[in-house]
Amino acid sequence: MRHRGQRGEGQLGCIFGLIVLLAGGFVAYKLIPVKVKAAELRQTITDSARSAGRMKDPMITKEILDRAKELELPVTKENIKIRRRANEIDVEVTYTVPIEFPGYTFNWDFRHTADNPIF
Repeated sequence: MRHRGQRGEGQLGCIFGLIVLLAGGFVAYKLIPVKVKAAELRQTITDSARSAGRMKDPMITKEILDRAKELELPVTKENIKIRRRANEIDVEVTYTVPIEFPGYTFNWDFRHTADNPIF
C-alpha cells in the first residue's frame, strides 16, 4: 500500500548526499597533492638538518629551495631560517600555498622545523 505523500521522499536525501560526497571529493582532490608535496619538503628539511655537520648554511638553503622548486611550492630564501648553536642546528621553513576553489582562495600555511645535533 502506497500513500500519496511518500513517493520520492528518499531521493532528496540521496541527491544531497551525492552533492556532499562530490564536494568532499573535490576538496580532497585539491588538498591531498599539496599535503603530499609538503611532506616531501619536510623530509628534505629533516635530511638537510641531519647533514648539517658537513654542510654550510647556504648549501642547506639551496638544497631546500631546489626541492621546493621541484615540488612547485612557493618557498623563498626569506622563508628559511637556520640557527646554529654550539652542538645543534634548527631549521625552520614557513610558507603559504594558495589553493583555488570556485569563488574562494584558501591560503594553507605550513611551518616545518627540524632540530638536530651537529656531529
